[in-house]
Amino acid sequence: MSDINARIAGIVSENDIVLFMKGTPLFPQCGFSSRAIAILDHLGVGYESVDVLQDMEVRQGIKSFSEWPTIPQLYVKGEFVGGSDIMMEMFEAGELQQLMRDHSLLPEA
Repeated sequence: MSDINARIAGIVSENDIVLFMKGTPLFPQCGFSSRAIAILDHLGVGYESVDVLQDMEVRQGIKSFSEWPTIPQLYVKGEFVGGSDIMMEMFEAGELQQLMRDHSLLPEA
């Protein structure tokens, strides 16, 4: 496993929810990252974010790690979920909420 794959695997395995994105939650640098943050914030879940603009190795490495060509990328409990379009579809269908419930990640109502 390459160093970058090992770094990414560590980030993914050490965090229940991690979003690889462009920018930060307070200052997203693209509309797709902004949408992903809005969904996670609406759910009220805690998450880690990784700004791929700060590290070109991660920016390129995450694409091969997930075999997904675009950013943002959401991981829940070590599993790749998808990008912002998939997140939105899952959210609208209630599937993202169920995924979070299944892993006991949603805050108590």
